[in-house]
Amino acid sequence: MAQPYTRDQVDQFLDHIQIPKEYHNAPPTLDLLKTLHTYMLAAVPYENLAIHYNPLHAVNLDPQHLFDKIVTNRRGRGGYCMENAILYNHMLAALGFDTYTAGVRTRLREGGIPKGDFPGWVHIVSIVDIEGSKYHVDIAFGGDCATLPMPLIPGLVHSNIGTQQIRLMRDWIPTQTKRTEATKLWIYEYRNGEDMEWNQFYAFAEIEFMHNDWEVVNTYASTSPLCWQTKTVIAIKFLRRADADGREQIYGKRMLVNELVKENLGGRTSVIYECKTDEDRVAALEKYFDIRLTEEEANSIKGWRTALS
Repeated sequence: MAQPYTRDQVDQFLDHIQIPKEYHNAPPTLDLLKTLHTYMLAAVPYENLAIHYNPLHAVNLDPQHLFDKIVTNRRGRGGYCMENAILYNHMLAALGFDTYTAGVRTRLREGGIPKGDFPGWVHIVSIVDIEGSKYHVDIAFGGDCATLPMPLIPGLVHSNIGTQQIRLMRDWIPTQTKRTEATKLWIYEYRNGEDMEWNQFYAFAEIEFMHNDWEVVNTYASTSPLCWQTKTVIAIKFLRRADADGREQIYGKRMLVNELVKENLGGRTSVIYECKTDEDRVAALEKYFDIRLTEEEANSIKGWRTALS
């Protein structure tokens, strides 16, 4: 497949995520992948506003549209999983990484906790091969993103934000009928402390999904009344700072979920603001997330199912 982005666009993207200049022409190493991951998470918010604050109430996955929306327009916009991840995967490929996208089955949540079965494809990750070692790369799973690339090694535990730990396991999911070693899936798991039980977020296989596959998934995720995305306004901004060694890291996150603005700085999540009206929410998006909507976008929520007033 032809690369959709020119070198000039790649440089604009690297400037947009504010990665240091020494990385602009760096070889495709694990160090570069880790650094890109941190800066991408902090610079490009996870948000599904194209479904709600959009006259068309639709998500466009065309790579040039994504570049204009996220990079060129400079209004602080990001996108939901497929928007951010498709842009990012193309950028990784342009920077010399051996990478492709894979489909993910994400469990639904009750009270914020993943429960029950793994439904159909609704999420996206990249699988990156660096000198024969494969890495799971997810920069678009909302507030529960892995804050680093994770090698495809079962059971290897990583620290995430605060006390949260994450790992990948190999297993079958409950609805699988053909159970062989080859049909096991990778399962992304978490626990919020060393003394807590592990729980499962999602499952994926190492099968490449191409653009036409994502168009099918996107149609369901962005338009179906059965999908939570069409019933929930959400925005996530990850917070970045230097650690004791001077290396940039993700240390917290700020979240908008419908009318509530929440914050987690590495401990417990707390509500810091409640939006009363649609105008209030538009102002909160700018104040807390640096997202600036046009007047047309702001007005398009009126009469929509997720309007506040």
